[in-house]
Amino acid sequence: MSTCAYNVDVSGLAELRRTVAIGCRILAYAGLAEDILGHVSARVPGPEPSLLVRCRGPRELGLLHTEPDDVRRVSFQGQQLDGRHDYEAPNELPIHTAVLRARPDVAAVVHAHPPAVVAADLAGLPLVPLIGSYHIPAAQLAASGIPTYPRGVLIRREDLADEMVEAMGDRPVCVLRGHGITAVGETVEQAVVRALAVDVLARMTCRVAELGGEVRPLPDEDLAELPDLGAGFNETLIWRHYEQRLRDAGKMIDDHERRPPR
Repeated sequence: MSTCAYNVDVSGLAELRRTVAIGCRILAYAGLAEDILGHVSARVPGPEPSLLVRCRGPRELGLLHTEPDDVRRVSFQGQQLDGRHDYEAPNELPIHTAVLRARPDVAAVVHAHPPAVVAADLAGLPLVPLIGSYHIPAAQLAASGIPTYPRGVLIRREDLADEMVEAMGDRPVCVLRGHGITAVGETVEQAVVRALAVDVLARMTCRVAELGGEVRPLPDEDLAELPDLGAGFNETLIWRHYEQRLRDAGKMIDDHERRPPR
């Protein structure tokens, strides 16, 4: 099986760094990351396995203020590969490396701490497809099953990361009890948008419970009617929408150089 990775040369790493940084800002702006917590990574091809991952540097300001320079290339063992030693890889780097080792279909990994997802799980509320056309990607993720890693630990060792990967299986998203989520994709954009979709589902689940309703899935015949609108609609447009929201808030990277399409 071929490995899913970004086919980039050295010059292309700059754009990929920017994409990872924007993904971090989107997650924070959407409320999926508390202050400095959470990270995004992308697999980099080459003879020595490596990844670009959001690290912490000497001027750490949190995910909402992530710059491309905060995204460093590291080995699967956590060694800096781009000559910068004033940045530290995340403590939970094993989340990323374990997924990338086990899942050749994955090129990007998101680890975030969405409060609604954590609250729903701790309250015993199942993430089922209770919504339909309100948010089709969220409904379809739930319909196929969203697994849970049942330990609320800091996943800073390979053995813990391997446990998480086993719980996740081949699914695109996994809930980490008392912790957050791991989401994966063939692109950074896909992984981030999947994380956003699970947050939508969890927020609606919590709201239904708050109003005294029963959290129950839609009938199978209704779920079968939901179309797959494709990556262009489900991922590209959502990503573009959040980029624009960052611009409107003055939080977009290189905002003075890059303007929204007219």
